[in-house]
Amino acid sequence: MAKAGDTGRTIPAALLCLGALLCGNLILYLYVETLYKSSGPQEHLAGDSVCPRAHFSLKATRNCTPWLSCEAVRREVRPLRLTGQGAVKQVFLSEWKGNKVALSRLTSEEFLEDFLHGLDMLQSLQSKYVVILIGFCMEDHTIVTEYHPLGSLANINVVFSFEKYKSLNTWHNRFRLAMEYVSIINFLHNSPAGTRVMCDSSDLNKTLSQYLLTNDFHLVANDLDALPLVDKNANDGIKCGHRELFGNFVAPEQLWPYGQDVQFTDKRMPSYDEKTDIWKIPDVTDFLLGQVEGSDVVRFHLFDTHKSCKKQDPTARPSSLTVLEAYKSVYVTLIKGNMAHAARDML
Repeated sequence: MAKAGDTGRTIPAALLCLGALLCGNLILYLYVETLYKSSGPQEHLAGDSVCPRAHFSLKATRNCTPWLSCEAVRREVRPLRLTGQGAVKQVFLSEWKGNKVALSRLTSEEFLEDFLHGLDMLQSLQSKYVVILIGFCMEDHTIVTEYHPLGSLANINVVFSFEKYKSLNTWHNRFRLAMEYVSIINFLHNSPAGTRVMCDSSDLNKTLSQYLLTNDFHLVANDLDALPLVDKNANDGIKCGHRELFGNFVAPEQLWPYGQDVQFTDKRMPSYDEKTDIWKIPDVTDFLLGQVEGSDVVRFHLFDTHKSCKKQDPTARPSSLTVLEAYKSVYVTLIKGNMAHAARDML
């Protein structure tokens, strides 16, 4: 039989658990409020750079510094080793005043237009969503940006396999990365440079390679060489390159619509808009969620949203902002459910 004193000790413990739950919910709601305030188009239009235009700030330096000129790039940036190469540019791990930076060089004059377009986008879209531009030299066709040792988003499973990062391999962190991916897409669709489409996305690996994973496990867009403009006022769409695209990863409207018996010509290929990015969101998110505990629950909650992203008619797909709001709502719901479950276990 329980003693009278036992009841006196049990009630305060229960109240303490309830109090902790209430405090946790309060913190959660404050976080959610911040989360939702940061999702509006005005925030994307304004950007989040802490430095004035044509300046940069690295965590190691903190001070705002003007973009490096040709002279400074030549004199102060020291290439160390080649870390990657694509059709447009070579990327070298380099050093600038004790800081590791990435130096990109044009590979061939054939791709000069793409290279200059990427530089223009880097200059125009500086914000928390885009890799930091440190400097450039038009004469030498070089660009200097912040270096992120964890590499592109395509490496995420390898990174999570490292012993020091295994504790971070949870559905919470994976889903947060998916939300940041959609946040970047939303930023590009509502950017200061107009509605931009991520065209270097013909397959999953190519898409993932356009984003870098920072040391504190956030995402930034990196490769901006193919960001054509959808001119809403002129009702002008875009085309992602001049070659025929194939496969299920690209949106249906990006495929040649006249059948195999008709030879592909760029002139006859219809244009499209930013809804091609929406079609690809479910595939990218599915990859990011991985197979960790809880990821299938997230997929279940995102089913309706992803179903709408995969509609054949581009106009029937949701906007990037609508997808982002749905992601945040699911995240909050799942976090609240976990907190309530933990509180019940404590009681």
